[in-house]
Amino acid sequence: MRDIKIPLYIINLYKNIICLIILFFLLNFSVEAQKITIQNENNEKGKISGRMIDSISGQPIEYATIGLFTQVGNKVVNGATTNEKGIFKMTNIAEGSYKLVIDFIGYKKCEKNNVVISKKNKNIVLGDIKLSSKQTTLNEVTITAEKSLIENKIDKLIYNADKDISAQTGVASDILKKVPQVSVDVNGNVELQGNSNIKFLINGKPSVLFGSNISDVLQSIPASQIQTIEVITSPGAKYDAEGTGGIINIVLKHNNANGINGNVSLSAGTRMENGSFNLNIRKGKLGINAYLSGNGQLPATQLNSSNRISSSSDTISKLNQVGSSEVKRSGFQSGLGFDWDVSPKDNISGNFNFNYFGVSNDGGSGRQSILDASGMQLYEINDSTLNSGNFHVHSFDLSLNYKKKFSKKDQELNVSISTSSANRLSYYDQTQEYISPLEIYNASYGSNPGLDKETNISFNYNHPYTDDIIFETGAKATFDNINSNSEVYLRNGSTSNYEYSTTQSTLVNYTRNIYAAYLSATFKMFKFLDIKAGIRDEYTYTKADFSNEDTLNIKPYNTLVPSLVLSHNFKDNQTLKISYSYRISRPDYRDLNPFINASDPKNISTGNPNLQPETNNKIELSYNQTFSKGTNLNLTLFYRGNRDDIQSYTNYYPTYRIGDSVYTNVAVSTRQNIGREDNYGLNIYASIPIKEKINIRTNISGYQRYIYTGLPTGGDIQGFNYRANLNATFQMTKTLVIELYGNYNSPRTNAQGTMPSFYNYSFALRKQFFNKNASIALTANNFINNYVDQKTDLTGPNFSITSLRQMPFRSFGINLTYKFGHLEFKKEREVEDQNLSNPQGL
Repeated sequence: MRDIKIPLYIINLYKNIICLIILFFLLNFSVEAQKITIQNENNEKGKISGRMIDSISGQPIEYATIGLFTQVGNKVVNGATTNEKGIFKMTNIAEGSYKLVIDFIGYKKCEKNNVVISKKNKNIVLGDIKLSSKQTTLNEVTITAEKSLIENKIDKLIYNADKDISAQTGVASDILKKVPQVSVDVNGNVELQGNSNIKFLINGKPSVLFGSNISDVLQSIPASQIQTIEVITSPGAKYDAEGTGGIINIVLKHNNANGINGNVSLSAGTRMENGSFNLNIRKGKLGINAYLSGNGQLPATQLNSSNRISSSSDTISKLNQVGSSEVKRSGFQSGLGFDWDVSPKDNISGNFNFNYFGVSNDGGSGRQSILDASGMQLYEINDSTLNSGNFHVHSFDLSLNYKKKFSKKDQELNVSISTSSANRLSYYDQTQEYISPLEIYNASYGSNPGLDKETNISFNYNHPYTDDIIFETGAKATFDNINSNSEVYLRNGSTSNYEYSTTQSTLVNYTRNIYAAYLSATFKMFKFLDIKAGIRDEYTYTKADFSNEDTLNIKPYNTLVPSLVLSHNFKDNQTLKISYSYRISRPDYRDLNPFINASDPKNISTGNPNLQPETNNKIELSYNQTFSKGTNLNLTLFYRGNRDDIQSYTNYYPTYRIGDSVYTNVAVSTRQNIGREDNYGLNIYASIPIKEKINIRTNISGYQRYIYTGLPTGGDIQGFNYRANLNATFQMTKTLVIELYGNYNSPRTNAQGTMPSFYNYSFALRKQFFNKNASIALTANNFINNYVDQKTDLTGPNFSITSLRQMPFRSFGINLTYKFGHLEFKKEREVEDQNLSNPQGL
């Protein structure tokens, strides 16, 4: 019988149609259920609803308590709490006259009398109820109800970095170490639930700055410049599908309140120095903000050693290396933005940012190469290498946004255009020489200037169908273009001159366009489940031209990205949520570029033009409860399955040819689709206040990893990976706080062995003065040992490598912060909501 092969695009088309049909029936079923609910409610008793907002900022107030009492007799009838949008509802209320009592920490108690339920008016909509802060002065407002360090939202976790005292003298990677479900190794590499393929954003927008080495970028952003870090492990359809690990959004400090205000922060230390300045000016409808921050890592010497044993035929080769490298980093960020309320329903905002960071290293190592055959030593060669390199990048980010509000509550249109470009330059030179007699036998240098540009155009529309059904839709186009010129010069042993290498030099022109559209809906089902379902469709077109290779024939491909969240709120502040998401990680031009980096002739790296996108299925089950005395517990079970998993893979070659050059005893690393990877894990986060002055926070994460390489030279690997930290805060006085922190990351399993374990600990204290407008903080990190040892084991079919890096990590620092200016809260004309009646007497 003849096999029938169905074209892939037909299969994708039917998948899209089937998913859209399923979503349609779900929404239709929900609408019908909503109609039945409305009919039933018409036959039931009365209902009272409204929304709590801050009287000054207009922001919704979450978790406010509302009590319903009889107007006469003051008997308790019903009660409710507000959700994340400040909305509350009370149902099944008999006819009569009532009063509402609203109470929340940090706000004045509010009462609304003579709320009457009658046959003619069973549905009472109170509209926006404004609560006033308990403590106000003429020129400033002091809000006593502070945010907690960790906030759990329905679709993300928020870490309020400005409350983290021990990280203020550090950088972004120091803060990320404390964020639940995130781990950072000693090199600054970040993983989210054990996955390093993370989509990073700054203020909710992408930047080509992250197209460089992400760990270097995160070590150039001062912690004092960061307001919050948002972690989204299961992004919905509204978000880009890129990043199988999820999304991390770094939100920089910004204030929209009226008046002139800002802050200055300066840090000095034995390892890191940084500073930041923020200024916010707002008068009426127009607000302007500006910031400037800088960071410098003092030169630090790393010690390294490695031993490699490899075999070929009847020969065993040993390569021993011992050396050191001095590394230093620097960077700065700057930005200017505006926010303009053109009309009560129209807003235009924009930002311009200019950033820079650079890293350099100078070092050398001594090498010993030994070849044995049948247990007999053949010969021994002693040589050394000297190498140096530096990399720096300038980036420009520009964005313009338009927001349109409509008369219907929560109905909104957003249109945005952003562009980001970066000029980058990397340079290296290396020299190899025999020790005795002293003689240079190999040397080269190379430079690689390049230009990255990315443009994003998007629109998003939010439409509330009913109070409980909200539709979201939108589209986005992303245009990426990268031009890179690698020039390599090799030393001619006969003339001692450096000559241009046509085989190792390359020109790259890389283009990738992504066109996306999505549909999402949030609705209730049976008054029990909160559901958010969505579908996103992304079409990817890629073209890559390399001067020393044929044009890559990368076929366009379509990716269907479904997402689903089911959530239920129980009594006593308990939430149970299950979510599913599908993600993709596309190889970029650095992964695809066949350029061979031979700056270390014994350890060569190159790109892989045949890489395919990595895909990911993610399921999460999470439980969260906030107890009456402030204890918070969050448990997350997760499964993550990667297909065509992209990892770095190393092979050994006795001889390796690059053009006319032949290299011996070489380990070559490249990116590979190693096969399949499955991870099953649990994350536990707990915050426990002890009395009023002590707070204990812990985050424990563990997952079992299974790797099925599917490669002829690989095998199946499994291992358990875990991370645990403990953070204790002691509020000694109203203005003095002490913090202790400790963290341990276990060795991490990969396709060829294990990556090193890592631990760190810190002590910090902060003293506030000048009415809490100024503060001084002292920090000490890894203060017992100067170095952190990083041991890596790597194995292949005919080789094994054991390497050790000793990195200086001990540091002491001091931070000074000062807040200036005051906030002017003048009541502006408010936008009337036609669907909400203005409460009387409030």
